[in-house]
Amino acid sequence: MIGYTCLGTNDLEKNAKFYDSLFTQVGAKRVMEDETFILWSTGLGSPSFSLIKPFDGNVATVGNGTMVAIALETPDQVDAFYSKAIELGAKDEGAAGPRTEGFYAGFFRDLDGNKLNCFCSTS
Repeated sequence: MIGYTCLGTNDLEKNAKFYDSLFTQVGAKRVMEDETFILWSTGLGSPSFSLIKPFDGNVATVGNGTMVAIALETPDQVDAFYSKAIELGAKDEGAAGPRTEGFYAGFFRDLDGNKLNCFCSTS
């Protein structure tokens, strides 16, 4: 149902490098960009992820209670994705591991403070 997510950024160039490197873990690449936004995807018809400088010109802020979840296939992929995010400077918000029965996830904040998780089903 979700077509794409969009997070605000105050430093598009710095955060683009973070996501370019992080998304190599899942095969996502830049598919669209201009001076105010970048969109990554794994392919046509797949959900996409974007960063954008706010249209109104104000500072991008972190949404309280907002989180983007990246679906992966296995706990090993979750471990690798989470570890890569931390290696790239993300802040730990909950190390990768089992959460509830059938749910394995790692939580982190990107360089702008946006909260993300990577997860998979283990049932």
